[in-house]
Amino acid sequence: MVDDRSTNHGRLLIMKKKVAVLVTDFVEDVEYTDPVKAIEDAGHDVTTIGFEKGTVTGKHGTKITIDQAISEVKPEDFDALFIPGGFSPDQLRADQRFVDFVKYFLAKNKLTASICHGPQLMIQTGLVHGRTMTSYLTVQPDLYYAGARIEDKPVVIDGNLITSREPKDLPVFNDAVVAALG
Repeated sequence: MVDDRSTNHGRLLIMKKKVAVLVTDFVEDVEYTDPVKAIEDAGHDVTTIGFEKGTVTGKHGTKITIDQAISEVKPEDFDALFIPGGFSPDQLRADQRFVDFVKYFLAKNKLTASICHGPQLMIQTGLVHGRTMTSYLTVQPDLYYAGARIEDKPVVIDGNLITSREPKDLPVFNDAVVAALG
């Protein structure tokens, strides 16, 4: 979808992107809410995907509406993928449907962004080998043993893969994701 906005310098065409967000209970609230707000504020569409439609609850009580069940979506219908942290990714990686969804984005080199524990779901795909990434401190060894190169920085960009460490890194992470969306 094209958003035709006027600027002081003429017309600016912005391609509205469809962003899939994989989430379930015990997501780190701010690692979901802040990036989703930044993505939506930049004019893109967000679809929150979980085990089933309904509501999930973040670690700190935030209620999140699940727009679509994983059984109702196809990864090829989205331009980008975002995986927030907390305990959510560890639960999602036990379900092959979520692993396959993430695998599609990594294999097709489509924009994939993740923060904190989010890369746990990427590890399950077998496709982090050789990638440069970061994550929460306790997930970094798992990434390393899966063959990723680890950089302990607020945000690491490796092609269309954007990873970040923790809530204090959200400002630079959000900026990187919004810039990559265009």
